[in-house]
Amino acid sequence: MKALLHRHRELCERAVDPLKIAVGLEAHGVTDRTAARYRHRDVFSLAEELHARVPHNTERPSPEPRPLPVPRFRAGRLLLTLLPGALGAATVTGLRLAEGTPRLPVALGGLLAVALATRAALRHSPLAGPPGTRAGRTVSGTRAGRPTPGARAGRTTIGTRVGALGTLGTLCTLWLLGYALLGDGLLHAVLTGGPDAPPTGAPEGPWPTATAPALALLLACAPAAWCAHLLAAAAHRGLTDSRTLRQFTAAMTPRLLGTYALFLAALAALAALCGTALHQPAAYPQVLTLGALLLPARLLTVRHHRRAPARVLGAAALVEALALALPTAGRLPGCALLAAPVQTLVDVGGEAAVPVLACGIAALALLRHAGRTLTRASAHAPAGAPE
Repeated sequence: MKALLHRHRELCERAVDPLKIAVGLEAHGVTDRTAARYRHRDVFSLAEELHARVPHNTERPSPEPRPLPVPRFRAGRLLLTLLPGALGAATVTGLRLAEGTPRLPVALGGLLAVALATRAALRHSPLAGPPGTRAGRTVSGTRAGRPTPGARAGRTTIGTRVGALGTLGTLCTLWLLGYALLGDGLLHAVLTGGPDAPPTGAPEGPWPTATAPALALLLACAPAAWCAHLLAAAAHRGLTDSRTLRQFTAAMTPRLLGTYALFLAALAALAALCGTALHQPAAYPQVLTLGALLLPARLLTVRHHRRAPARVLGAAALVEALALALPTAGRLPGCALLAAPVQTLVDVGGEAAVPVLACGIAALALLRHAGRTLTRASAHAPAGAPE
């Protein structure tokens, strides 16, 4: 117990109640099983003893703790979340009005504008996550407040790793969105001996583009930001009202699932609206499975848990890439067997079976991980550190 107290003395001295110590311990990986080794039933009971053991200076009163900041959703950030969908709608309208050669510049300009708007929305909205570093984070190799060369090297390594994970997640997300727009048409062309021509941006072209699902996903940026805001507000209330970590987890689990269901309902409504407006199939299975994958990936990323989203998004993107590569490789002499799995899957469920299977399984895995991670108090501490 003395060693544990020495290791977390700074945390215990700064904490104003046992819950803050419990959150910090949880952020350091201390679990109920760890607490049992110290003869405590859970982390909160262990935190109570640490809080009681820390000597307090009774002569100089400690400053009053500042209340946790209440998440706010400003009007400017709301407009940013609406911008990707608005630019996507403008691009689709321009493609429908343009004929002949102007289609290509309109498509490229629209894609660039949508990409920049989406980047701005992800950096300046509830989807950007809270600033700061995770509570209770310590950096090994520091002495007297000055980092040693080993600590600086460790920080550089961690920063490089975090940057690589962020880049991988972004690239995989762009691939998944691109597949939602062009993937089914390209897979159909590959399985029928094509493609013989580049995409024209028209649903009836030789390489059909599914603009309705892609537009629905862009418009869903605003509901996703609202859902992230609601989850952050619920976590704030939970951290304020809860007295134990188990109480916080029990309160956050239904809130997380409710936020997830609310987003999927909004996404389904947007898919129906876009399909009706563009006279295209709403493609509910593709849209909902991809949305169900992207929302928990973003929620985990903004809470500084980047490794699992990057890996799961990468696995889903890899499956879709293999679905396109295997039939192409099957055209080589003696390699027809390579195309058999994809051809069988398409014969059973159509071209949509590939993204539904890839994104659906990935979404279930990531939702399970989010259910274990985002219901922990340390994930919503007022300060967070990159993974």
